Amino acid sequence: MVNEIVFFDLETNVPRKAGQKFWVLEFGAMVVCPRKLVELESYCTLIRPGDLTAVGVKSGRVHGITRGAVLEAPSFEEVADKIFGILNGRIWAGHNIRRFDCVRIRAAFKEIGRPAPEPVGLIDSLGVLTEKFGRRAGNMKMASLATYFGLGEQKHRSLDDVRMNLEVLKHCATVLFLESSLPNVLEDQWQHDLSPNITTRSRSNILESSVSSSMSKEWHQKATPMMTTRSKSKPYGEETSRKSPSSVLNHHRVVPYPTGSLGQMTEKVKNMLRNARNTPLNNLLKHSHTLLR
Repeated sequence: MVNEIVFFDLETNVPRKAGQKFWVLEFGAMVVCPRKLVELESYCTLIRPGDLTAVGVKSGRVHGITRGAVLEAPSFEEVADKIFGILNGRIWAGHNIRRFDCVRIRAAFKEIGRPAPEPVGLIDSLGVLTEKFGRRAGNMKMASLATYFGLGEQKHRSLDDVRMNLEVLKHCATVLFLESSLPNVLEDQWQHDLSPNITTRSRSNILESSVSSSMSKEWHQKATPMMTTRSKSKPYGEETSRKSPSSVLNHHRVVPYPTGSLGQMTEKVKNMLRNARNTPLNNLLKHSHTLLR
């Protein structure tokens, strides 16, 4: 079991008012052999919440869970043994599970007065893909990644979503492998396919940065107090209000240029670089120091 990975996903209500809690409405899991990526076991069940009014009569999602769907479902306590058995002692994997699903599972077991299952390792594909794959799909939501690879519509049902999660990881891993195999041919190729509404670091940004390297140290010393490039990650057990990935992640981000005199200096640097394509690099760096005065 130690070498087996269990992808799992929870569907819950979304608290709409103060004092309302999260209730687990569906649990879905798939045990995978990490060497062959084959499905060894799966389990999925709807769960009746302690408060049925927390579930809408009609779902806001096309494939969402309604009050009628969970009316005759077992309670969490009735399926706790099965959930514990499939999770405990395995590697846990899923999308945004560190901030959401893990928190909900622990809370649900605490609610019934039982110890929660424990993983031997944790793989959160939200963090992994943000760091390795980037925002080439537009954002890091599972629905966006699935659309990017043509895998169909996210169902927002637990077992369907964990299977889609694995397929997304397979596709991302393949792309990254190909890019690492031919870095001079495929490196940054995805940036040329981005839609206009996706903001990312372009090759021109990188070129400008390398040409003006002699002034970058002083520029950053001035700019640092005005910029934030890293946010503090929330602790493992902190409450999260929704399943969607947080807009603030524990990763570096491209930040806008500062305003005021520093922003004006940046514009001068850009204009200088645009007009200096045929200027020798030494001369360009020599004259660029005047912008810092």
